[in-house]
Amino acid sequence: MDRKQLLDWVYGQYGTEPEYLWKKYPNYAVLRNSAGKWYGAVMDVPKSKIGLDGEETVDILDVKCDPLLIGSLCMQQGFFQAYHMNKENWIGIMLDGSADEEQIKGLLDMSYQLTMPKLKRAGKQQKR
Repeated sequence: MDRKQLLDWVYGQYGTEPEYLWKKYPNYAVLRNSAGKWYGAVMDVPKSKIGLDGEETVDILDVKCDPLLIGSLCMQQGFFQAYHMNKENWIGIMLDGSADEEQIKGLLDMSYQLTMPKLKRAGKQQKR
């Protein structure tokens, strides 16, 4: 899965349009769920920034993840500790074909749900 395929999929799945928030980083896109919370960030970073050899840039995706899965995912090809996000709750994924497309979609679904308000909390807010 590359950047274009990813952005096409999240638009079809969630209706998400990427937001480009930083002039200094015009290729950095934020993905927000229907509650307005970030569930993904797509960036192009030098390989050296994520622990790989070389200075050429590579597209990556950061998603929120169950902390219990992060350690085992980081042992798989195409996964690494999140770039510029909380490494206990977020994971980075290479968008170069090295990570399985279905696994990326599953992790995006997880991230989307993890960043939604809790039903319990939403119910309390509605009662006020």
